[in-house]
Amino acid sequence: MAKKQKTHGGWQDWIADRVLRGVIGTALALPWETRVRLMGWFTRRVLSPTVGYRKRAIANLSYIYPDMSAAEKRRIADAVADNAGRTMIENYDTAGLLERTKTQSISGPGLSVIEQARANGTPVLMVTAHYANFEIPRAALVNRGFQIGGLYRPMANPYFNEHYAENMKRLSGPVFEKGKRGTLGLIRHIAKGGFGVLLFDLHDKSGEPIDFMGKPAPTLTSAAEIAMRTKALLVPFFATRHADGVNFDVEIEAPIPHTDPLTMTNEMTRRLETRVNAHPEQWFWIHRRWSKTL
Repeated sequence: MAKKQKTHGGWQDWIADRVLRGVIGTALALPWETRVRLMGWFTRRVLSPTVGYRKRAIANLSYIYPDMSAAEKRRIADAVADNAGRTMIENYDTAGLLERTKTQSISGPGLSVIEQARANGTPVLMVTAHYANFEIPRAALVNRGFQIGGLYRPMANPYFNEHYAENMKRLSGPVFEKGKRGTLGLIRHIAKGGFGVLLFDLHDKSGEPIDFMGKPAPTLTSAAEIAMRTKALLVPFFATRHADGVNFDVEIEAPIPHTDPLTMTNEMTRRLETRVNAHPEQWFWIHRRWSKTL
């Protein structure tokens, strides 16, 4: 018998959205550092074991690190959930995020490159991944006068997606919904000399089997293809969360040279691997990155 597909937009999604709105609303009423720590705790201790995030993270860790101890996999999985909760509530308060990053230091060889590109009207496509908080660098750059458009994947719950998408637009626009129409919109924006950002580390069955952490992971080469099509600089950027859980380092890396989409995407992946190897607890192991069956 064929498995019945879940219908999105039903009463279960409505209830889930109302619960999440309540949790988010309560957290937003608290001071910044208190709410960030609270959402980290809630996601680690309540949400992650309940919805299967911990189980999935441990499965992914076992796939990549078969010799890692069970205790270490549990530690990383819980830290990943903690980071995910902190990231969600940090990004939900756009005004607070911009305020927090007003004085954020930015390092790396790519900073002067993108500043020159902005002055010259050169297109720039920035790429990053689900590592630490991926919106921190974007917010820090917005505070320096950059306007960085983006492409986002809609949430499965349409009720939650309604306010989730609106919140994303408040940080910096334009924001385009993933799909043919949205991708064309982003391409036009970049081709005119604009800045855009894409996250490249999600599973896509139509992607190329690029090795990530030693195992093939289906990866779209669209970021490199867009950069080549628009003659845009392809510039990776990352934030790394401090041990205190609330502050970050931000680094803009050197642009990836234009060669071919596969080579360029491999280089993007290698740079992410360097980050994950240094701080495995800051990458979102809760994603089904290598296989939908993990």
